[in-house]
Amino acid sequence: MPNPSRPRAAALAVTAALLSVSLAACSSDSKDDVDLPSQALNWKDCPAPSEAEGGGDAPSPLPGGAEWQCATMKAPLNWDDPEGDTIDLALIRARASGDEDKRIGSLIFNFGGPGGSGVTTLPAFGSDYAKLRTRYDLVSFDPRGVGRSAGVACEDDEQLDEYFEQDSTPDDAEEQKKLVDNITAFNAACDKKSGKVLPHVRTTDAARDMDLMRQVLGDDKLHYFGISYGTELGGVYAHLFPKNVGRAVFDGVVDPTQDPEQGSLGQAKGFQLALDNYAKDCTSKTEECPIGDTPEEVKAKIAKLLKELDDKPIPGIFPRDLTQTAATNGIAQSLYSQDFWEYLTEGLQQAYDDDGKILMLLSDSMNGRNEDGRYSNIQAANISINCSDDKPRYTTEDVEAKLPEFREASPLFGDYLAWGMLSCTDWAVDGAADHPDVSAPGSAPILVVGNTGDPATPYEGARKMADALGDGVGVELTYKGQGHGAYDSDSTCVHRAVNDYLLDGTVPKEGTVCT
Repeated sequence: MPNPSRPRAAALAVTAALLSVSLAACSSDSKDDVDLPSQALNWKDCPAPSEAEGGGDAPSPLPGGAEWQCATMKAPLNWDDPEGDTIDLALIRARASGDEDKRIGSLIFNFGGPGGSGVTTLPAFGSDYAKLRTRYDLVSFDPRGVGRSAGVACEDDEQLDEYFEQDSTPDDAEEQKKLVDNITAFNAACDKKSGKVLPHVRTTDAARDMDLMRQVLGDDKLHYFGISYGTELGGVYAHLFPKNVGRAVFDGVVDPTQDPEQGSLGQAKGFQLALDNYAKDCTSKTEECPIGDTPEEVKAKIAKLLKELDDKPIPGIFPRDLTQTAATNGIAQSLYSQDFWEYLTEGLQQAYDDDGKILMLLSDSMNGRNEDGRYSNIQAANISINCSDDKPRYTTEDVEAKLPEFREASPLFGDYLAWGMLSCTDWAVDGAADHPDVSAPGSAPILVVGNTGDPATPYEGARKMADALGDGVGVELTYKGQGHGAYDSDSTCVHRAVNDYLLDGTVPKEGTVCT
């Protein structure tokens, strides 16, 4: 079901584009006695993204004319059987722009999700990392289960349209049963189409892939930039390979100490905080806020709209209607970046006039739906990786017992996130643990950047991550801002701190605060 339980920076690029191949199954091959760490990558011009990656055009050159290059890397399908079948992992890079003698190595990015395609996201944000490219090759990849890397396939496009419009906040037993039946059918489709890869898409598997990538790229240490879920992946990597960590930055930080219920509750609070900040911003401007005169009125009108949509959807993007679920999803998506607040205002104005196009576009971007009606596999991969990682399996009784706490955390998003905990019910593969282990004694320092206004990975998670990494490893930096993550803000202070560490190895003072 639509659920921002493990959010992604990748969706921001999709949203910006929206507002201005069929899904790949697991293709495994015999290893043929290839020495995987010594394999040579055949870098070529990048093709257009596959449908599983989101479709669209091949990446445009960077400013200055630098071309993006793509390659595939072989990795074991099953890391417990490294001599067995292999899968192909899709990679992308832009070569360092500076002098070769000053090149540090490769800087590997994961932009979050889980489920986001790094092959499509890195070019979308590539110019933002021009300073870092002076000393690094910029590299990203589709993690296993994502895009062209043995991408998980579940339901088809028509089924997904219905799935993402369902009532995800049931009011009675009949609606509950329908929700559970839909989740069961979706999960069964994943098992039927992708059963071979589902047991092997855990974050620990992706972390092992990154260490293989480090070796294949020729680096002694892994230099890394993780955003959102990418911070969890980076933490798991540091736990498994602490001696191999080079310079690493975590931005938009996942709290590694929380189980899925605690994480969803934390997000309810985070999205409510972001909505509060949006309402205050709208009503504090010199011109009149078109949604309401006070923050309380703005939030009350949004709640009223959602209640009305529960009973009677409005026209969205023909032939689809904007349902309560799609509107809630679109509102959540708009809170990922302060740059999108203007779209939220315009979308709400339209919705009050029975036009749901903008809110539906925002919802589509969250779900990976293109304007042509085709879906990437971002949500299929998101659910597959989360359910493989997370051990707890929740029932409708569990959700009902927790609803009062979720509603107190967020009158608007509480029900939505609480019922989202059912996503892994009846999943074909057992979950690995209650929460990831990121303890990394002996690792090099890791810069952990928390944003006080982050809706998707609440600020408190940065301190929890820094503590869990261990003394002398996690170094926390605070950004007092809005939106998901900090480096993509306009904060010169954040840019300087991150760039100084990645480029020169200068660790900022613990507790540094940026605005």
